[in-house]
Amino acid sequence: MSVLVVGSVALDSVETPFGRVDDVLGGSATFFSASASVLSRVLVVGVVGDDYPVELLKPLEQRGVDFAGLERAKGSSFRWRGRYRHDLNVAETLETQLGVFSNFRPKIPPQFRKAPFVFLGNIDPRLQLDVLTQVEKPTLVVCDTMNFWIESRRPDIVKLLGHVDAITLNDGEARQLTDHNNLVKAAKWIMSKGPSLVIIKKGEHGAFMFTPRTVFFAPAFPLEEVFDPTGAGDAFAGGFMGYLARSGDISDASLRRAVIYGSAMGSFAVEKFSIDRLLEVDASQLAARVAEFRGLVAFQDEMPA
Repeated sequence: MSVLVVGSVALDSVETPFGRVDDVLGGSATFFSASASVLSRVLVVGVVGDDYPVELLKPLEQRGVDFAGLERAKGSSFRWRGRYRHDLNVAETLETQLGVFSNFRPKIPPQFRKAPFVFLGNIDPRLQLDVLTQVEKPTLVVCDTMNFWIESRRPDIVKLLGHVDAITLNDGEARQLTDHNNLVKAAKWIMSKGPSLVIIKKGEHGAFMFTPRTVFFAPAFPLEEVFDPTGAGDAFAGGFMGYLARSGDISDASLRRAVIYGSAMGSFAVEKFSIDRLLEVDASQLAARVAEFRGLVAFQDEMPA
């Protein structure tokens, strides 16, 4: 099965304690696609300017990513420049140039509208709502958001929650959106607005998945070196959605496995700048890392006498 992603296709310039890169592939839809395409076919809707080096997208096309929904508009592409210091959980935005992304109005191609799995990347919640008027009865709709939209478009996000099945956000965003410091209460508040599934990401501390009846926790994979955390959340979402699309199963057991696959892909993403590491990952490497995740949490329950 295929996954439709609507989000940004950008150029990033990133500085971390381990190096610096300029004008490399970035954006929510790009990281999501690089991750999900290991497992499933990906359909991209986004916009780039006439200055965008589209030839850099060819490795993604070769992995089955369909860019028929990528609009090429006159003007500058979306660019983000950021810096991470020793706390790699916190990005310092140095410059944002929206370019043609400021006028982005998603247009879902007819051949994409029946995609069974839909991921609404981090864009204006009003545009996310508009996308849902263009798709036809998807099996699962997942949205993402960020602090900027929570500050400026909170009523629209709350409205959006009534039209999606799941949301992914980090712990700070969950607290900001709900005004609950406790993440369990925050997740329950979000579910009361509509979604039956809430995934709260905690960076290097793992991720929680909440449903009305269960809570599941996946640890972060222990890495000796983390080069660039940019896009790790979108890579997580790509692994999560890619697994569900590949399996066609959205049972609780499958959702739990999908969280592990998402965590595995997120761990790959941070090992190099941009999407470079994600482009190296194949099914066998992913399976090996998922097996390592299993070893992180496996234990035998035995009460001593």
